[in-house]
This record gives sequence, structure tokens and C-alpha cells, in this order.
Amino acid sequence: MAAALLEMVPEGLALSPKWAPMLILVGYSGVHLLEHTLVPHFHFGEETHHHEFVSARTSYSVLMGLATHTFFDGVAIGSGFVVSHWLGWIIFVAVFLHKIPEGFTVASVMLAGGQGRRAALNSALFLGATTLLGVLVINLQPTWVRVGLPVSAGVTIYVAATDLVPEVNREPGIRMALVFFAGVVVFFLLRLLAPI
Repeated sequence: MAAALLEMVPEGLALSPKWAPMLILVGYSGVHLLEHTLVPHFHFGEETHHHEFVSARTSYSVLMGLATHTFFDGVAIGSGFVVSHWLGWIIFVAVFLHKIPEGFTVASVMLAGGQGRRAALNSALFLGATTLLGVLVINLQPTWVRVGLPVSAGVTIYVAATDLVPEVNREPGIRMALVFFAGVVVFFLLRLLAPI
């Protein structure tokens, strides 16, 4: 969330002062719409209601929802590198840190939906491929960064604020809260060391 609010949003505003606020809202609202229409009861965070997934159709709906999110992760990474190496790397690190749990999430959803281990592995690989596709789109059309960066900032803010932070708040004890704040501190330390 720190990278989105302190780096992606300001850079998006610098690139497109008139349209960036609307595009951020489009990214935020688009994920909200997706989460509550295409894949009800599914959230991009850790709360996935595994016990509710009984059909193959539902597990593939979840996969497509996550694929949309991971595509915009790739758009964010690609856009970050178009703007600056610092922004590209910070977005890459932020995305990388949640890719492993995301892979486990989609694999467990596929298994809970009655799919085999091969389908679970292929689903996790598919998510990685959609991230790379997002990076590729921006690299092939770098001018799209004016749209890609603000939209992906909105997506990132939605996922962090609506799905991940509530999960941190639900976790008993202070461990998860400390992990969250440690992430913010690491971000600030990296920002202090950055040659900007």
C-alpha cells in the first residue's frame, strides 16, 4: 500500500494530472465490481472462504479474478520501469512478496474445487504468465503508462485496503500488524537509500 500511495499515485498524477484521479478510481472500482459480481465471496487477500468452493466453475471463476489482478500487477511493474528504475524495482519487490501466497491461494482453491494437483500447479503458473503479460503490454506500448500506472495504483489500493488490511486486523495478536508495519518501514528505508 505504501508503494501505491507514495509512489504510484504521485507518479500517475505527474504523468496525467487531469485523468489520473479518474483512472485510479476506475482501477479501484473495477476490482470492486469484479469481486462482487464475477466472483462473489472471493477476495484477493487471504480470506478466500475455501470451504465454499465446491464446483469447478467457481474455482475457474476465482482463477480468472486472480488473473485480472495479476495482469494489473504486471502493468504496474512495467509502468514503474517506464517511469524510473526505482519505481519499477519497488513495485516489483512489492508484487513479488505477495506472489507466493497468491500461488498457494489459487492452488488451494483449485484443489477445493475438485481439480487435481496438475490443475492447481498450472493455475499458479497461469497467474505468473498473466503478470508477465501485463509487463509485456506496457513494454510494447510504453505510452500506455499514462493509463496503466494510475489504473494499477487503484487496483493495488483496493486489494491492499479492502482485502489485505482487514485480514491483518482479523488476525489475533500483534504478529501480522508488526509484519504490515515492518513492510512500511522497509519501504521507507529503501526510499531513503534510493538515488532520487
